[in-house]
Amino acid sequence: MRLVFCGTALFAVPSLRVCAAHHEVLAVVTRVDRVGNRGKPAPRPVADAARELGLPVLMPAKIGAPDVVRGLVDLIPDSVVVAAYGQILPISLLDPLPFGAVNVHASLLPRWRGASPVAHAILAGDAETGVSIMRMEAGLDTGPVYARVRVPIGDDATTPALTATLAERGASELVSVLEGLEHGSAVATPQPEEGVTYAPRLSREDGRVDWASRGAVDIDRMVRALQPWPGVVASIDGVDVQIQSGAPVTIDPGAPGSAAARERESVVIATVDGGYRVDLITPPGKRPMAPAAFLRGRHSAEGRR
Repeated sequence: MRLVFCGTALFAVPSLRVCAAHHEVLAVVTRVDRVGNRGKPAPRPVADAARELGLPVLMPAKIGAPDVVRGLVDLIPDSVVVAAYGQILPISLLDPLPFGAVNVHASLLPRWRGASPVAHAILAGDAETGVSIMRMEAGLDTGPVYARVRVPIGDDATTPALTATLAERGASELVSVLEGLEHGSAVATPQPEEGVTYAPRLSREDGRVDWASRGAVDIDRMVRALQPWPGVVASIDGVDVQIQSGAPVTIDPGAPGSAAARERESVVIATVDGGYRVDLITPPGKRPMAPAAFLRGRHSAEGRR
């Protein structure tokens, strides 16, 4: 098949590679470069992979712009494959495609339509998630589904690790769906009307922990889900730090936000319903460190005043 591939995030790279291995990829469309940390360009995994594969890369500001649509249609693709691209494709691009557009989405649709399905599945405490290969239409992740792959969510699952697993599983299933489209055997089933949930983009506010209003299990889900963005920020000893890792533990009730115990270099913080053991933090302007070392440094500094 002649394909145009649209993707931006790391999740899309395995799908791009299988498309390039099994089909003719006419162009790779990805989001425009943006500024990352310290003024350097942010990583663009799909653009890097496409250049490594020797594929032409396009970075339109808006894929729905008439001139962009005309340029892509003029390539005469059989289908457009989309994975973690970040923009909705216009109907004017979808309609001329002989096999339509195929989207690799990291959830079991109709659950978790939207931009951040993996993080929201962890936040909600879902027992499983997966990948849906669907035919795109005008709505947000509303199209009929060709195939689903189910993946359990472990108690220690993080968004980066789970996303990597889903990316590989989705790429493998994509190969089968595209083969089915070529041979006329692929069947897309409409999504059920029941069970629709949405996974909107995450903001910094989503990562703010208030020890007095959150339980240990909820905080654990936040720390695992909100990596790498937006991260989880909480107050420890009066300083807002980013919590990198930890786990819920059972403790006697204590004042939420107080340091209830120490376990080697970890610190247990009381929550509204138990304790959360903080194993690794990043204080403002510093490198990641053990919370016990952070507290020793603060108390030593106070003692010298």
